[in-house]
Amino acid sequence: MQEQGFKNPGANLQDLGLKNLKTAYWNLTPEELVEHSISKGMGVLADSGALVIYTGEFTGRSPEDRFIVKDSITANKVNWGKVNLPFESKKFDALWRKACSYLRKKDVYVRDVEANASANPDYRLRARVVTEYPWSNQFASNMFIRPNHEDLATFDPRWTVLCVPGFKADPAVDGTRQHNFAIVNVKKRRLLIGGTGYTGEIKKGIFSVINFVLPTRTKDALPMHCSANVGHDGDIALFFGLSGTGKTTLSADPNRPLIGDDEHAWGAGEVFNFEGGCYAKTIDLTAEKEPDIYRAIRHGAILENVKFLPGTRTVDYADRSITENTRVSYPIHHIENAVIPSRAQGDPKNIFFLTCDAYGILPPISRLSPEQAMYYFISGYTARVAGTEVGIKEPKSTFSACFGAPFLPLHPAKYADLLGKKLRKSKAKVWLINTGWVGGPYGVGNRIKLSYTRAMITAALKGGLDHVAFEKHPVFGMEIPTTCPGVPNDVLNPRNTWTDKANYDAKAKSLAKEFIQNFEKYTDQASAEIVAAGPKG
Repeated sequence: MQEQGFKNPGANLQDLGLKNLKTAYWNLTPEELVEHSISKGMGVLADSGALVIYTGEFTGRSPEDRFIVKDSITANKVNWGKVNLPFESKKFDALWRKACSYLRKKDVYVRDVEANASANPDYRLRARVVTEYPWSNQFASNMFIRPNHEDLATFDPRWTVLCVPGFKADPAVDGTRQHNFAIVNVKKRRLLIGGTGYTGEIKKGIFSVINFVLPTRTKDALPMHCSANVGHDGDIALFFGLSGTGKTTLSADPNRPLIGDDEHAWGAGEVFNFEGGCYAKTIDLTAEKEPDIYRAIRHGAILENVKFLPGTRTVDYADRSITENTRVSYPIHHIENAVIPSRAQGDPKNIFFLTCDAYGILPPISRLSPEQAMYYFISGYTARVAGTEVGIKEPKSTFSACFGAPFLPLHPAKYADLLGKKLRKSKAKVWLINTGWVGGPYGVGNRIKLSYTRAMITAALKGGLDHVAFEKHPVFGMEIPTTCPGVPNDVLNPRNTWTDKANYDAKAKSLAKEFIQNFEKYTDQASAEIVAAGPKG
C-alpha cells in the first residue's frame, strides 16, 4: 500500500482492518481533493469555483436505516424505538470486515478532525474519517474542526468513521433493512456508513455520537441542534428550530458574529460549535435572500445535486429536478462575520425557539418560564405547509423532540433536564417565536413579515421587552408582550388578528390537544412540573 499526505508517523489503517489498499491519501488539502474528484470524473467546477457533485441514489438522510449497536454500554442508556434502532454487535463486526474487504486495491482518503471548538479538553472528540470518495473527505474537511500540522503530527483519534458509498449490504445476511446503512458502535467507537453517498450521514452520524457521549461523559455539557451568534458585548443567543422556521436566516445578523449554524453545546461557561463549517440548503437561493450563504459558495465549497443553467456553469438554484434538498457545504471562514474559533465565553442570555405555526395560533413572540421552556423544548413543534415539504398542501403538525429527534440517542427528558438546570443557573430568557401565520391559518391569514420577526428578536436581545406589560395566553400559558418596538400592537396577540374569535378559540384548543397527545410518550420520564407547564386542552 502506498501512502501520501501528512499524518502522525505512528498512525496506520491496518488496525482498523483496512489492508491491501491501493493508496491511502492522508489529510489532503481541499485543492488536492477537488483535483482528485475531477480526475476521477466525480465532479465539475461551477463558475463560482465550487465543486459540484451528485450524491447518487440518496439525496437525503435515511432515518429508517440508522442503527446503534446494542451492547453493555448502550442497552440501558439509549432510548430505543423508531429513532434509535438496535443492531447486533456481531453483525456490525461482520459488516465492518466486508466493507474493509470491499476497499482492497482501492484508493481511500483519510481525514483527521475534531468535533468541537471548545478550549476544554474534556469536551473534545477526535475522529479519523476514512472515505472511499475524495469529495466525501473534502466534506469532512469543510464541516469539522481542522487540526493544524503540529496537532496532526501527534493526532490520536478516539473515533473512526468509515464511509463507503459504493459498498452495498445484503439485508438478508447483514441485518440491515436495505442496502444502505449508517451504524454507530459506541463500545468500539466506530461509525460505519455504506450504500449512500449523501454526505449528511457523516455530519449527523457524528452529531448522534456527540449526543450520546457528551451528556453521559461530562454531565455538564448540553449538546444542541441550534444556531448561535454573539453580540459585540459578548451576549450569546441560541436559535432552535426545524426546517423552514428561519433558524439560519434569523441567526445571520450583520451586527452579531456567527458562532455556527447548526450544532453546538452549552458547556460550563461557554457555548461552542461542534463544527468548522456550514451545511446549508440552496433551493431557490439568491444573493438578496441569503447573501452570506451566496457569497460563501466559492472555491472550497461543495454543491450537492444542483443543475446548471443550459450551456453554462452557472448554478440554477431553482432547479428541483434532482431533489428539493440541494445543499452546499463550506468552511465557516467563508462567512465574513464568523467567530473564529467557533466559541464564545459565558452563558446564553437569550434563547429562541422558532416555530412556523401554519395554523396561526401561537403568538409571534412570547416569553417562557423554565418549566415551559423544557416542555416546548421536548415538544419541538412546527407546522409544515407546501414549500417546506413535498406533497403537503394543508398545514401539518410536526413534533421533533428537542428540535432534533433523529439525532438523540438518549431520552429527550435527559436533554430537557440538563437544559432546565442551565436555565435556572444562568437566568437566560427563553422566547417562543412564531415565524408562521397571523390573521388566520395558511390560506386565510398571512405569514408574518420578516421585518416584524427581526424587530421582535432585536427587542428581546437589546432588553426592549424588559419593562413592558405581558398577558398570559389562556390555552398555551406563555406570556405575550402587549407592545414591542417596531411591531404593531395588534399583531402581538394572535387572537386579535382573527376576524372570527370563536374559531380561533376552537383551533387553539385543537392544537393544544395535539401537543398533549404528542407529549404522552414522554410523561414516563418528564417531571410533573414539566407536564403541568404544557397547554390546557
